[in-house]
Order: sequence, then C-alpha cells, then structure tokens
Amino acid sequence: MNEIATRIKEINRKDGGAFIPYLMAGDPTLERSLDYIRALAAGGADLIELGVPFSDPVADGPTIQAAGTRALKTTDRLEVVFELVEKVREEIEVPLVLMSYYNPVLQLGETKFLEKCREKGIDGVILPDLPPEDGNEFIQSAVEASVATPLLATPGTDKKRLTELAEKATGFLYLVSRPGTTGAKSGIGKITTEAIKSIKTRVPDELPVCVGFGLSTPKGVERVIRAGADGAIVGSAIVSRVGNGDKPEEIERFVAELNEGTKL
Repeated sequence: MNEIATRIKEINRKDGGAFIPYLMAGDPTLERSLDYIRALAAGGADLIELGVPFSDPVADGPTIQAAGTRALKTTDRLEVVFELVEKVREEIEVPLVLMSYYNPVLQLGETKFLEKCREKGIDGVILPDLPPEDGNEFIQSAVEASVATPLLATPGTDKKRLTELAEKATGFLYLVSRPGTTGAKSGIGKITTEAIKSIKTRVPDELPVCVGFGLSTPKGVERVIRAGADGAIVGSAIVSRVGNGDKPEEIERFVAELNEGTKL
C-alpha cells in the first residue's frame, strides 16, 4: 500500500477521517506562504495539498485563480515551489501533495520533476488535466519513485471509468463533490453523500476516498466523513481567508475547527 494511503487508513482506524487543507504555494508571498503552511500543520492537518501557480488554471474557481495570480508574482517557476517545500521540510513532517497542471511538469521534464519530488520531500502529485490514459508512463514512473498519484472522479463517473481510475490511482481517489470548478459552498448535498457511499463499495478497501471541492464548514466536513469518506479536502474556504489577509494564527484556528468535523 502507498505511504499516503497507509497514513489515511491509520487515521481512519483511530480518529474518523483525514483532514487535508489546501493552500496555493507562494500566496501572497513566499515568506508568508511558509507561515500559512506552518499554520495548517499546527491546526492539525493530516496531509497538506499545495497548489502550483499556473497562468491558465482551467479547473480553479475565482478564489484559487486569484491566489494563483498573487503567487505568480514571486512563484512563477516549479523550481521556486521546490525551494519552498525544502524550507517546509526543515520543520514540518506532514505529508505534502502537489496539485499542479501538467504544463509546468512537461516544461521541467517528467523524470526531473519526479526526481525533485523525492529529493525535496513531496509525497504525492495531482495533475487534474492529465487523463490517466495519457499519463500511464508518468503514473508508472511515479510509482517507481514512491510518489503517489491520486486521480479525480465525480459523482457522475460511470462504473467502467471508476474501475479504471481505482486501478491506477495511488494515495487516494479524489472525489470531486460536484461538477465545475473549485469553490466553497454552504452545504453538501445528497448527490455527494450518495456518491461517496456508492463509490466506496466499488473501489478496493486499501484505496482511500477523499472528498473535495465545495467543503467550507466543520458540518460539511463531518457530513462527508459520516457518509463514508476517508478524508476531507478544504481549499477555497482557507484560500479566501488568506486573500482577505487573515493572520497565520487565525488560519490555524479555522483549520482546527474544520478538523473537528473529521473526529467521529
């Protein structure tokens, strides 16, 4: 079993569900971004997802797009993201997952990218615009480098496609709670909870299912965990507070409140 999957399953046995907050690397500055990452860890993050700033973020809603625009002023290359991760790793042991578009990876080169991931301490990589059928070679190389490759599914993913995703995904299956781009919303609907229950019966027990897109409150986090999700991912609700200038200690408190929703 992949290291990330093993960690999530251990948390499931002990404490309910894993909590996975997201931040855009370099937002609003590299120094401040490091402060906010520290806040996520102090708030109880089980994994941390870091976005790679990109100029054409097709899957991102306005909040994360704005964060990417802010971050690109100082974090316009993958090398800078890796430098930030290196600093994070000097003091934080929480597993790190990069969320990136494929173009920056392609520009650097897949082999060099994965080498950098292992060298700097990246535990997983999500590439939402690289279809698994086009990314077989990358996924296999990532497995060999011990870098997890979570893949995305939606409530509308059909059984055949879900089986393919479950066979190729490592770390966890990322269930997008609703169609469209990222963004916080007030509640989690029946479509999402029923999709969690259905998908959990159709993927291997050793592959965790983590839910993201739209989670913004402790109640929303609790609802997806109670429906059977192994982890909850919160991005826009945190990124919005960063954009509003919240202090790191305020972000830490908010993350701790969200994390309480995973404790069943």
